[in-house]
Amino acid sequence: MAISPLCRQYATILRATPQVINGVCTASSVRNNIKPRILGKNSKSFLTIPQAFSFESIGRDGRALNLGETVILTAEINPFISRLRKHGIKVTALHNHWLFTNPNIWYIHFEKVEKPLVFARNTRDALNVLTTKIVRPVMVKK
Repeated sequence: MAISPLCRQYATILRATPQVINGVCTASSVRNNIKPRILGKNSKSFLTIPQAFSFESIGRDGRALNLGETVILTAEINPFISRLRKHGIKVTALHNHWLFTNPNIWYIHFEKVEKPLVFARNTRDALNVLTTKIVRPVMVKK
């Protein structure tokens, strides 16, 4: 299925790559500024540092079901949630996927029925609070 201009614009705002999966506009990227280690090994996997967003089921009013997920560091959680709430975006989950990570990484899911480009701009505003400099904790040998 071809990627619509709306899907491309949505992904551009979110600084992500557009795809159509199961007929749904999906925009994905990774947070390259997080360099996690799992079980002592470096990871660059999309499973470790993902950002994914989608919209579907557009109504006559132009509003659609918009979903988002991003990897997030512990110190970023409250500022990010505050910014999402400012835009009326609901947080639906906050959890970990992997144990034994350094730094500790979380995954946050959020949603809103909104016009896709409005959701993309508001989500981009929230994503802007995420840190750009990641300080990896130093392991002290005993």
